[in-house]
Amino acid sequence: MATPPPTQSRRSGGDSKKVTPPTSNIVTRNGARKAKIQTRAMSAAAKPSASLIAAKKKAQQKKKQNHFVMEIRDHFQIAMESKTLVKGPTGFVTEPRMGEHRCLWDENYPECPERLISVIKRCQELNLVQRCKHLEPRAATKEELCVLHAPSVYEMLETTHGNDDAAYLEELSSKFDAIYIHPSTHELALISAGSTIDMVDSIVSGEVQNGAAFVRPPGHHAMHSEPCGYCFYNNVALAAKHALDKRGLQRILIVDWDVHHGQATQQMFYDDPRVVYFSIHRYEHGSFWPQLRQSDFHYVGSGAGKGYNFNVPLNKTGMKDGDYLAIWHQLLLPMAYEFAPQLVIVSAGYDSALGDEKGEMEVSPACYAVLLHALQSVTSRVCVVLEGGYCLTSLAEGAALTLRTLLGDAPPKLEPPTPPCDSIRDTILDCIYAHRQYWSCYSYQPARGDRHEVLVRWRGDETRPSRFATRDCYPTQDEPTRRALEDRLDHLRAVTDLTSPTHAVGYVYDEAMLKHRNVVEPGHVESPERIMRIHERHRDFGLLERLHRLPGRAASDQEILSVHSDKYLDRLKELASTKLRDLNNQKEEYDSVYFHPESLSSAAVAAGCVLQAVEAVVSGQCGAAACVVRPPGHHAARAAPAGFCLLNNAALAARAAHRVLLLDWDVHHGNGTQALTYTDDQILYISIHRYDHGSFFPHSKDADYTAVGTGRGEGYNINIPWNKRGMGDAEYMAAFTQVVLPIAHEYNPDLVIVSAGFDACVGDPLGGCKVTPECYGRMTQLLRGLAGGRVVLCLEGGYNTTAISYAMTMCTKALLGDPILHHYEPRTACHWSAVETINNVISTHKKYWKSLAFQLALPSEDVLQRPAPSRGLSDLSDALSSSYEDTKSDSKSGSQLDTSLEHNMANLSLNKCGDGVHCGTDDEDEAGDTASNSNPESTGNTKSLVDYLSENMQALVEGEMFAVVPLGWCPHLEALYAIPAGVRFQQGLQCVDCEHTLENWVCLHCYITACARGVNAHMQAHWAASGHALVLSLRDLSVWCCACDAYVDHPLLYDAKNNAHRCKFGEDMPWCYAADAVEMH
Repeated sequence: MATPPPTQSRRSGGDSKKVTPPTSNIVTRNGARKAKIQTRAMSAAAKPSASLIAAKKKAQQKKKQNHFVMEIRDHFQIAMESKTLVKGPTGFVTEPRMGEHRCLWDENYPECPERLISVIKRCQELNLVQRCKHLEPRAATKEELCVLHAPSVYEMLETTHGNDDAAYLEELSSKFDAIYIHPSTHELALISAGSTIDMVDSIVSGEVQNGAAFVRPPGHHAMHSEPCGYCFYNNVALAAKHALDKRGLQRILIVDWDVHHGQATQQMFYDDPRVVYFSIHRYEHGSFWPQLRQSDFHYVGSGAGKGYNFNVPLNKTGMKDGDYLAIWHQLLLPMAYEFAPQLVIVSAGYDSALGDEKGEMEVSPACYAVLLHALQSVTSRVCVVLEGGYCLTSLAEGAALTLRTLLGDAPPKLEPPTPPCDSIRDTILDCIYAHRQYWSCYSYQPARGDRHEVLVRWRGDETRPSRFATRDCYPTQDEPTRRALEDRLDHLRAVTDLTSPTHAVGYVYDEAMLKHRNVVEPGHVESPERIMRIHERHRDFGLLERLHRLPGRAASDQEILSVHSDKYLDRLKELASTKLRDLNNQKEEYDSVYFHPESLSSAAVAAGCVLQAVEAVVSGQCGAAACVVRPPGHHAARAAPAGFCLLNNAALAARAAHRVLLLDWDVHHGNGTQALTYTDDQILYISIHRYDHGSFFPHSKDADYTAVGTGRGEGYNINIPWNKRGMGDAEYMAAFTQVVLPIAHEYNPDLVIVSAGFDACVGDPLGGCKVTPECYGRMTQLLRGLAGGRVVLCLEGGYNTTAISYAMTMCTKALLGDPILHHYEPRTACHWSAVETINNVISTHKKYWKSLAFQLALPSEDVLQRPAPSRGLSDLSDALSSSYEDTKSDSKSGSQLDTSLEHNMANLSLNKCGDGVHCGTDDEDEAGDTASNSNPESTGNTKSLVDYLSENMQALVEGEMFAVVPLGWCPHLEALYAIPAGVRFQQGLQCVDCEHTLENWVCLHCYITACARGVNAHMQAHWAASGHALVLSLRDLSVWCCACDAYVDHPLLYDAKNNAHRCKFGEDMPWCYAADAVEMH
């Protein structure tokens, strides 16, 4: 295929921000070596040749040998597929009759009907239930239950249905740990399980995007052969098993934040690599219920499931928000992004909340919303299932705020969290040590330095009594303690802001910013087309009607002077009256800047638009905002422009607000912003940028991690400098989980401003990095967990107009709460250079930020003994017979599969199409071709695509060469008609508007010939004037849709391609689509 020529052209050598891109960055199936297409058409009636039969047989043999085939994807494919993905409904299921389940012989029993009643009441007070899509509750069948539970459990409970003999029921209950049975228990437990199964099924099928099953009795303690801990059937485990067996999911993450270990859920998936079970629970070295050895950190799974079971044991009471956030940032999120689950199920117990007499922890109800919001950045498919929680006030508030988050509302701003305590630091480091051999994401503990001692302590007793207590078998609070806790909860409810903004997301764009342009170099990369394309992409994705359009305005002189000098502003004002020749000469005084008479007016509008957005968000008019502005600003200093920047838009906006996190993810260091905020403790500046040891623009040591701020601002300037090109999603998410999020939550800002440059996006001509548009969306999602969701995106750089239009659009969709899809790449590890950078940043800043407390050396040797047998858990020996040991997991099972690019390329089966026809390009002469046909095992001089890609492996690895997968369908195909008989797509025709003949395209609507964007862009001009979107390259016969901004390949295009093929080669092009014919009328 021909490369759709980029709009950006070469800039002058004096503009040091420019790095010349490669002449071509696309490898395609039919254009690998040259523009000739190998023609081996086969008629439908012809018998298959011996070579074809041999090729098919060989292909079948390769499949049987389980060779891997690498999938080649367009880097923007996921963004394109996200066009129609919008926030779906939130499912909700409950059953009022579940209040019938209660203890007949102890009216103070903590697992009581009021638990569910209080939750539903609070949800209704906040108008949450009314916003949900309601699912009908239903009872699970015996067949559904027996996939995980013994039939004897069902049969025993069935005998109690309708039995009013309290003495009998109490005696039966005493046979099980922490259980009471009511005459309605069996029926209601069945409804609880069945409703949870249906909720998960509705999420996986797409009927709802996410959902909550507020059901009781709970389930995560219900084991295979006996009820336990208020639980009869394991609701979450049954729903997960249903998703695996009936819906074919391969990766499920179960997060259990109930304060008691869900030992039964663990047991049911202990050897299953398709399920990661992650439990945070009070343990106290085994002295806390359920008092099992298996609840400790070194029980990591067995057989094929080794590494897929996570226990985070809390060994002291009083854990707070900061401790749970540390678990998320250091353990859960890194693993979850690596595992990439297709579904997340939360066993949502709220007994770790402040006020709960069982848990004795101090997690605020609002923190559960923040934790859940972070999980929604892993996948949009999230199901929350009610488990425990026995302080009715914190239970109701926590569950309600959880449902509010599922509905798409930003989590409320937390009270300033306390730093993680020493005990949770030790637990997290223990868990990292136990799991680092199974996961590549746990690589941030140094080999030397202060050492963490990994120890297993056991203070429990697994002895099973002959009879369990049925009365007064639970902790209680004295009245003064209860009142004090209620007062704290009342305070938290009073200060938690649950007000909703008038508009969800604001949007600002003003055509006045198009006036600033480089008239001397029209192809300059910082061009008006940057924001035009972003605005058009927002319109194409249907976002503009969903956003609140904010009016643009120019920043006043007073606002500009809050960060810039009088002298500098006066000099910018002089531009309006300066001749163009003199303007061009002035640019040489500065670093990578050009001027236009309208430069200041455009820059003032850009700054004013960002100020307008901040005002709207801070006032509550909008929940968040996206600012599509230019010229950019983060290089602009107090008295000088630089790097395409004139006024520092983000710094101006930050100065107008209070307690701001200013995150700069532009690939270039925002040296101007850093200089303007370097002494300010009310602006936390964090920059993720390419540094290359000072050789990357802006070529300053001030961009290194050692620049931390001065005076009051010391510690409030954080640089994360990459020292290598090619950093991508894995590295940026590592920076987020290890540095950005821990510090940001500790700082607890009132507003987040993002200097949103997209020149680290894949395909950018300057950045040389590989961040995908969906990764930018994920980072935006995570930032919504701060400051009550008050996030303002301010466009900075980004010079591939296709890349920035998709990236900014994905960020806006994230602000709107739309699902963000991600491509699953197993075992994607963070580059060692990025790990080194992150560790240097942590080492430098840990004295300022207590949340960076986890950089202790871990033992290099194995210091853990084999986990001891534990009641209820199967034999843990490596010889354990498991149905999963021989199963090849498509994640990280013990098979140690080599999924490197080199290995996949060696097995890339693109040398033949599905029908055996060779699809590569070749240089061979007729003799070589004949020899090849006579011997199917001989390749002669033929070079297939796999050969070409193998020769260019380094370019692929470095991102200097890409493969593009065309769209299989485009709506503009419907506008095509059959080509008239007299129309010929001849080679060598001149462009209708110039004399160019080499790189021309033909319009498939009106058949005119015009040159490509890389020449004089006359075909682009034709599309803009006529709306004719589909064009065919006369050079390599690829088809491009100007409106969809993508290649297209569909049977409807065969006639056009064959027309050009006949004109170029004098023969028909082979039919390489499905057998069924397609006719065009």
